Amino acid sequence: MSCPSDGGVAMKWTSTDVSRYAGSYEHVMESYTAGITVQAPQLDINTVAAGGGSRLFFRSGLFVVGPESAGAHPGPVCYRKGGHLTITDANLVLGRIVEEYFPAIFGETQDQPLDKSASVQAFQQLTDEINNFLSTQKDVEKKTLSIEEVAVGFLTVANETMCRPIRALTTGKGYDTSKHVLACFGGAGGQHACAIAKSLGMSQVVIHKYSGILSAYGMALADVVSEQQRPFNSSYLPENMPRILKEIEELKDVTHRELLAQGFSTQSIFYDVFLHLRYRGTDCALMCSAANQLSENSPPLEYQEFLDTFLLKYQTEFGFTIPGRDIIVDDIRVRSVGKYISRQEPDLPASQPGSQPIPEKIVKCYFDTLYQDTPIYLLTRLQPAHKISGPALIIDQNSTILVELGSEATMTSKGDLIIQVKSCKQVVIGTDLDAIQLSIFSHRFMSTAEQMGRVLQRTSISTNIKERLDFSCAVFGPEGGLVANAPHIPVHLGAMQETVQYQIRTLGDKIREGDVLLSNHPKAGGSHLPDLTVITPVFVPDSKKPVFFVASRGHHADIGGKTPGSMPPNSTTIYDEGAVFKSFKLVKGGIFQEQEVTDELNAPAQYPGCTGTRNLADNISDLRAQVAANQKGINLITSLISEYGLEVVQAYMTHIQNNAEVAVKDMLKEVAESAISSHGTSVLSAEEYMDDGSLIKLTVSLDKDEGTAVLDFSGTGYQVSGNCNAPRAVTLSAVIYSLRCMVGHDIPLNQGCLKPVTINIPTGCMLDPSEEAAVVGGNVMTSQRVVDVIFKCFKVCAASQGCMNNITFGDGTLGYYETVAGGAGAGPCWHGRGGVHTHMTNTRITDPEIVERRYPVVVQSFHLRPGSGGCGTYNGGDGVQRQLLFCKPMILSVMTERRIFSPYGLEGGSEGKKGRNLLLRHDGVIINLGPKQSYPVQPGDVFHMETPGGGGWGPPGVSGHHGTPSLDHSLRSTSALSSGLGGGSLYTYQRLQESA
Repeated sequence: MSCPSDGGVAMKWTSTDVSRYAGSYEHVMESYTAGITVQAPQLDINTVAAGGGSRLFFRSGLFVVGPESAGAHPGPVCYRKGGHLTITDANLVLGRIVEEYFPAIFGETQDQPLDKSASVQAFQQLTDEINNFLSTQKDVEKKTLSIEEVAVGFLTVANETMCRPIRALTTGKGYDTSKHVLACFGGAGGQHACAIAKSLGMSQVVIHKYSGILSAYGMALADVVSEQQRPFNSSYLPENMPRILKEIEELKDVTHRELLAQGFSTQSIFYDVFLHLRYRGTDCALMCSAANQLSENSPPLEYQEFLDTFLLKYQTEFGFTIPGRDIIVDDIRVRSVGKYISRQEPDLPASQPGSQPIPEKIVKCYFDTLYQDTPIYLLTRLQPAHKISGPALIIDQNSTILVELGSEATMTSKGDLIIQVKSCKQVVIGTDLDAIQLSIFSHRFMSTAEQMGRVLQRTSISTNIKERLDFSCAVFGPEGGLVANAPHIPVHLGAMQETVQYQIRTLGDKIREGDVLLSNHPKAGGSHLPDLTVITPVFVPDSKKPVFFVASRGHHADIGGKTPGSMPPNSTTIYDEGAVFKSFKLVKGGIFQEQEVTDELNAPAQYPGCTGTRNLADNISDLRAQVAANQKGINLITSLISEYGLEVVQAYMTHIQNNAEVAVKDMLKEVAESAISSHGTSVLSAEEYMDDGSLIKLTVSLDKDEGTAVLDFSGTGYQVSGNCNAPRAVTLSAVIYSLRCMVGHDIPLNQGCLKPVTINIPTGCMLDPSEEAAVVGGNVMTSQRVVDVIFKCFKVCAASQGCMNNITFGDGTLGYYETVAGGAGAGPCWHGRGGVHTHMTNTRITDPEIVERRYPVVVQSFHLRPGSGGCGTYNGGDGVQRQLLFCKPMILSVMTERRIFSPYGLEGGSEGKKGRNLLLRHDGVIINLGPKQSYPVQPGDVFHMETPGGGGWGPPGVSGHHGTPSLDHSLRSTSALSSGLGGGSLYTYQRLQESA
């Protein structure tokens, strides 16, 4: 079938793959699956952990689908092997899977049919659990649910889970989802196609006659491909075109010979030519192909052909182009295709005019609120032009297709199905809590923050935001409380609500429609000055106050101050660290205040030894990108308001926060009971020393009856003269992150996590310093140490590296900033992961090839630091070693922790090794730079960094775990990934957030 754009959904057993097709294949160079980044040419396919075998849970008031899978063995409950409740069980209970049309291959003897009664019994137990929970809740719309309502609820949540990656590939990239056709395949896909299409506003679904085995069918008919790729790394200019064409011809010759050797003739071989293009100064390269597939006799490629393709793709992907900037060819790639002779399938005999298919039988299927008679048709007995109105089931040997009420399926001349999906009337829901809708709204709010992040990444221009992903986006309620966030940077998230609430308190009625606010001051909820927060209040007609807020916080590479990168290791006041904004109107009455913000960004030059921003153009571009990201959030939330009404949306903002509050209270009750039974007291305490000797002290008083806690940081050291002071908002971020981790299962991270907690931070200590205090290190170092103290107090896990290992270097013409990974602490049932960022950061490091290409340095080594993780029953993760060779005179700045005090072990586990910062001068002298230093480097000097390892847990040798786990183990250990903290890894935090 020919259509403008297809959205492909392949629903399999443990996951669902989503893709988009608009006349050509969309290739990407990088994908992220199961915590692993794969950099290779590949189709742009997103995978989400929701499939027929995805397990069903009810956790703290939320319906949760996956990411855990029942697998093929033991499989779902209905497989008769003592399995788990899954999506398949839900469809069976509702009558959408019919036992007699499934083969009798189940049970231990593999000769029994599906066991519907077992699925019903398991759902009854889960329904009882849900109803018991609802009976204890206030303001619940319905306190008793039936088995069928629970099953429908889980299917609805599963469908919404699958919609999120589709929105990411469409609206997240600037395409209108409703303009697409949904092409659905996979054994389970047909059961959910109509519901997904309705949710996304699509009006048509296409299901191939072999949809259940379409991947295997496609592989059997697939062409044979030979690919070759070479680096080029030169400007894309007309004068370089002869070199490019020469490289292309050489690659064509190699791939041509490979296909000839496989039996293809020259006439059956065609070529796709790709240039990997990017703007100079950016790392985001786009794979651009020639307009048409080439043959041996095609005319030479033209320069303008690739240029037009690049500019169009860049405009579509990012919303702008950069006139006047050089375009670089990173790589040249040739994809040669050996085409098999296409077999044209004959048309099937048409049905007689006016004839209607006869159903095999009528069964009862549950839809919305009642059972309905649902006819069953066999796909093999349908004829072209047959029309089937829903509700109906169409079954073949490999799949079951559900045609929902109001939809109509028509068979094509080739035997495929086209389903016209009619938009259904929106179900009216009230403001009282509905457990199913709570899960749906959780997905919708999370999806909003995610799409804001994608817009920010697309439209920003700086390396820090576009490539290192050092940004966060979130949605806030009318009082400024955090409602939902994408899984970005934890240290931003708790602090951002402080920023929004500060603006509400300070500006009050002065916040007007059309205003956008800018803030970064520590006393206004800032983390450190380079993190600029852009806040947009949202009004609806007739509202005098904002009905909600959206905000984005991005780390700008430079905002002035003493050193390039605006992160001076020797700063003593906030004015050394760059431009300061408290409540600045970046947009006033809809007009971007470019001159005013430019003046503020240049203002640091008035202070001795400081300059204004060193890259104003990037600052302005990134601020505009943050405004655009906020606008995306506004559009999505206002669409949600149009769909459900303002009162309902605001009510569910509150319900989601209350849900997180209940989960944290339950956790605190369990911790209090455990503490009392083991130690006779519910008061916990811990302390840790910073490398400068400053003390961070915490006493936690738990109330086991109320599920509340008082976190008292009294005794913490005074404000320091350096920059390790942490704004109060950063400590709140550390607390909210830690509580979220300790809950141990999927809940949204929002303001509700802090509701059961009272936090006492003495004024004037290093966790609540004065307005003038330097704070740049507090965000990137002290925040990590606060998490260490909290986890030590609760005895959750051993210490992680306790640092973000900050490196900056530059001169008057360039500046570079990176954070380096280290070891994660071990826990009671997991090894710490090696070579990862932990806890309060989640940024990526720039590829060595890109660093060397763009900056005058050589990455001499970058590898794990064997043996640096602490030994124990479970071992701490290893730190890393990184060496940078400098090729020109520059200023090197380092800000690090855990160079004096080692990361602690727990329960008998040993400490992780401390980090070390050395400068290997070209004249042979070796200098220990210490934890924090700014130092001039010369060509030939080498900076050598060793980052700390994580602490161990438990006495070594108890369970036979000896030595430091290998890289392979740390990446693939299921025990590490299944734990609530995942060894302190932010991958698990992201994984939990994506499934929450």
